[in-house]
Amino acid sequence: MKSHEVDYRIIGDDMQIVEVELDPGETVVAEAGAMNYMDDGIDFEARMGDGSETNSGILGKLLGAGKRALTGESIFMTHFTNRSSTKRCVAFAGPYPGKIIPIDLSKMNGELLCQKDAFLCAAFGTQIGIAFTKRLGAGFFGGEGFILQSLQGDGMTFVHVGGTVIEKHLNNETVRVDTGCIAAFTSGIDYNIERAGSLKSMFFGGEGLFLATLRGTGTVYLQSLPFSRMADRIIQHAPSSGGSGKEEGSVLGALGRMIDGR
Repeated sequence: MKSHEVDYRIIGDDMQIVEVELDPGETVVAEAGAMNYMDDGIDFEARMGDGSETNSGILGKLLGAGKRALTGESIFMTHFTNRSSTKRCVAFAGPYPGKIIPIDLSKMNGELLCQKDAFLCAAFGTQIGIAFTKRLGAGFFGGEGFILQSLQGDGMTFVHVGGTVIEKHLNNETVRVDTGCIAAFTSGIDYNIERAGSLKSMFFGGEGLFLATLRGTGTVYLQSLPFSRMADRIIQHAPSSGGSGKEEGSVLGALGRMIDGR
């Protein structure tokens, strides 16, 4: 199924919004709750699945919903369609500070693998499924578990990652990465887990026990600040029970003290 051809623009810097422009009749599919604003004339509907397989039947839709449940995402996706006679816009934003990466799947050999909560929205016709890591080590120690999101098609898709995006192009090369910093990679990249140096480095180096190894030819997207790392730091700065006030006992208070260096 050929994807709809949508135009877009990225707004902002660290807390970005992607504004998608739809021609009459065009549709964009998004994660539930990702919409920020939309023009009059755009209708939206929650559906079970991405709509890429129109003849899959109820069993196929249930199977697709079960796959999405494995990734921790909602089994429903929201379809936004321009029902007017002129161009209309709808905008989407990520759930935490970071960057939105626009990716043309037709330039990525038709498939992108990404961390299981990275998908934000995509042109209608994009198949949004799951992919399993091939090795037990990658599944147990890879930070994201056995399951990755698989985005397939020939249109535009948008993924959201934490912090700054680093794009690397590998030509039969290898890069070693902190397991949580992998955002996405193309299907030509082999993903594995290796021990992080000597035993002393593993336990006292502060980089964890294992590193991810990305090897092959293709494109790799890395994120500088995984949400899990930010959440861990906030929890570390959160006071124990019995704080001196509401602000001191709140997560926002902990975040403020972390920024102030207290």
